[in-house]
Amino acid sequence: MIVRRLYYFIAYVCLPLTLLWGFFWPPAHWLLVVLIPYAVIGLYDMLTTKHNVLNNYPVLGHFRYMLEFVSPEIRQYFVETNESGRPFNRIVRSLVYSRAKGQVDTQAFGTQYDVLSVGYHRANHSLAPKHVDESEERIMLGGPQCTQPYSASRLNVSAMSFGALSANAIRALNGGAKDGGFAHNTGEGGLSPHHLAEGGDIIWQIGTGYFGCRTPEGGFDKDLFAEKAKKDVVKAIEIKLSQGAKPSHGGVLPAAKVDQEIAEIRGVPEHQDVISPPTHSAFEGPTGLMHFVQHLREMSGGKPIGFKLCIGRPSEFMAICKAMLETGILPDFITIDGAEGGTGAAPVEFTNRLGMPLNEALIFVNNCLRGVGLRDKIRIICSGKVATGYDMVEKFALGADMCNAARAMMFAVGCIQALHCNTNRCPSGVATQDPIRGRAVNVPQKRQRVHRFHDATLESFRELLGAMGKDKVSDLHPVDIRRRTADERERSYAELYTLIDEGVLLTDTIPSDYAADWKLASADRF
Repeated sequence: MIVRRLYYFIAYVCLPLTLLWGFFWPPAHWLLVVLIPYAVIGLYDMLTTKHNVLNNYPVLGHFRYMLEFVSPEIRQYFVETNESGRPFNRIVRSLVYSRAKGQVDTQAFGTQYDVLSVGYHRANHSLAPKHVDESEERIMLGGPQCTQPYSASRLNVSAMSFGALSANAIRALNGGAKDGGFAHNTGEGGLSPHHLAEGGDIIWQIGTGYFGCRTPEGGFDKDLFAEKAKKDVVKAIEIKLSQGAKPSHGGVLPAAKVDQEIAEIRGVPEHQDVISPPTHSAFEGPTGLMHFVQHLREMSGGKPIGFKLCIGRPSEFMAICKAMLETGILPDFITIDGAEGGTGAAPVEFTNRLGMPLNEALIFVNNCLRGVGLRDKIRIICSGKVATGYDMVEKFALGADMCNAARAMMFAVGCIQALHCNTNRCPSGVATQDPIRGRAVNVPQKRQRVHRFHDATLESFRELLGAMGKDKVSDLHPVDIRRRTADERERSYAELYTLIDEGVLLTDTIPSDYAADWKLASADRF
């Protein structure tokens, strides 16, 4: 092989000749600075079988690994187009950055999207635009069984734990929530001091690990829960059943992030992977979930209680609906996480191949609640790549009442989508527990950016709503959103997805798309 022959020539011919030449002309010894390391590295590469490439291409093969190491940055900065970046393209990222910084967020020379491509979606505008009152930016969270309802923003910070994010990132998000009057979901990592430091409204998420209300054995500690749930800053409690990034797989916090502080907050050993169980131990089955909802509502003093899940088997969500009817206990809200969601570490196959995408999940959940006559009593919150005013319009048209944003809020505090969230080497200091990296997040500055992004996005949403001839969120329907399909035509979501009638699942005329799963669903088991 040519590379090996080159190595032999340099190591066995050039190196000895250089040594010999140095006796007659001493400056020639400077060549040894290059030749000796080359010979040593090459010999090591050929004697080890760890890397096949290095064995066959000693020394030169290292350039392959060097290029591979920087290839994500090369693709992001030099290769990807404005539309091609994943999971968020440059158009969306730039828009978030501009709004967070209070800069110009307009665009010149027309759209950069291919409006004739399959999958392109848009809203219908009106020749009679309306003014949308700012009151449409808020909604009451709390059903008929809630005694402490919460006036919530239509856009809030989605679940991200301290541990997944740095202390400064958490404080910046919470400070922005305080300044903007919106809520900050803690994620399943517990109600940390950093969530409480800035005084923003909190939605406390309780996951399968029960962090923050956990017994030494890993079970649910009702006394710890009651003590924290009654804090004034905690406005609602969310039971996490599953999430879009890794449905049916407990949360994952790599050992590199589990320092002493994280271990104390979560009640776990230091420097070990923290993997939450895939299921809850405090209850069993759909009926057990409803009783747990009621139990938390009582212990919290009547605050809104809901649960979060990524839709998988349709019959299992229908089983929850049957449990609501059987027990008479209703959650105040249901958070739907789309399969496209995710901010931290997750197994690749779970992220790529499990879970229902958000749009389909919204239509399904909305239909199920309509079908059992409970839609008007339960709020639907959605999360999954919500970053713009149009995203909000689309989700509300498909049945959501509120939106949560995670990665967009991370962009607002400085995330650059480096895709190192699971390594503890986040270059922007957002998704890391390295104190040196974490200091890069300037809390007073970034909380302003979170606030500005929130307000600018809601303003964009109201402008779009008015441009569509609507003056209320409740006027949005699937027919208002259109998507280009593979037959060179546009179809509205009303054509693509059927909206079923109120109470139809309780009759003998159940729609065929729902009949089999409804029959399979049982309130006693998932």
